[in-house]
Amino acid sequence: MTGDTVTQPHHTSCTPARAARELGMRRREFDLAVHLGRIRTVPDEGGGGARRVARSEIERLRSSQGFPESVLDRVRTVGTGEGAALMQVSPGRFTRLARLGLVVPVFFYLNRYRAVVWIYSAEELRQFAADEAHAPLLKARTPEGLRGQLEAGLDLRPRNWRGRQLGFLLRQSDDPWQRAGAVAAFLDPARIAEAVPDPGERAHLSRHRPGPPTHGAPGSPAARLCEQIMTADDADEVDWLLADLTRAMAEARAHRPAPRTTPETGHRATTPGRQRCARAPRLLGWLRRRNT
Repeated sequence: MTGDTVTQPHHTSCTPARAARELGMRRREFDLAVHLGRIRTVPDEGGGGARRVARSEIERLRSSQGFPESVLDRVRTVGTGEGAALMQVSPGRFTRLARLGLVVPVFFYLNRYRAVVWIYSAEELRQFAADEAHAPLLKARTPEGLRGQLEAGLDLRPRNWRGRQLGFLLRQSDDPWQRAGAVAAFLDPARIAEAVPDPGERAHLSRHRPGPPTHGAPGSPAARLCEQIMTADDADEVDWLLADLTRAMAEARAHRPAPRTTPETGHRATTPGRQRCARAPRLLGWLRRRNT
C-alpha cells in the first residue's frame, strides 16, 4: 500500500471516522475499503499504533469519476446467494468455486446458529465472471479432478481468508515487531514456541500479535471457532508461516532487541540508574513528611 510508511502531520491528515464521513461511507464500508487496499492510510505521527488518512487521499477519491457511487460500488459485499446471482450460477456451484479457492472471501461472521457465513467482494466476483477463461468453470461440468478434491472435503475458504488477512495486517504494520506479530497471529502457541524459543522474545512478540476478529466473549464457543479459523492447519501453510516468522524475527531483532526479563519475576530488567530514579520520589516524600 503506497504511503503506509510516511508520517503525516495532523493538518494534512484526518482520523478514519472523519475520512469516512467526508467520503459519505459507513464506517464498516470504510474499514473494508482500507482492508482491500482501496483507501490508503498512514501512521499517526503521535504514535500509539493509530492510522490516519491523508487529505490528498481523500481528494483523490472525491475527484474520481462517478464519486461517490463509484467508490461505494467498489466496496460492496455479497453473500453466497447474491454472489451466485451476480455470477449467474447456482448457489451450489458458487460454493464449490469458493471451496476450490477460485473466489476468495473478504471477511466472515457467525450467525445466530454459530455457522460461518463467508462474505465476498462484488467487484471481484464481477471481474471473475467477466473473464472468458473462467467460462468453463461457470457453465460446464466441474472437472473430475476438482470434483474429487471437493468430495475429499477440500475447503480453501479459511486458508484464503487467512492469506488475505495477513496481507492486510502487514500493510498496516509500521514496525518489524508488528510484522512479526502479524505472521504469528496465524500460528498456534506451540508453533510460535518452536520458531521463537526465547521466552522474553515470545512475550514481546505476543504484545504485537493481533487477535482474531471479535465474535462472542473470550472463551465462548463462538470465540473458539474464530480462533480455529484464524489458526493455520495445513502442513504447507504452517511451514510457510514458520519460515516467514523466522525471517521476520531476524529483522525485528536487528531493528530493536526485545526487552530482557529477570528470571525471578519475569518483569523487565531494571538498570541501577532506573532503580535510583524509582527510589527518588519515595525519598523526597520521606523528607517532606519529616520536615512537616
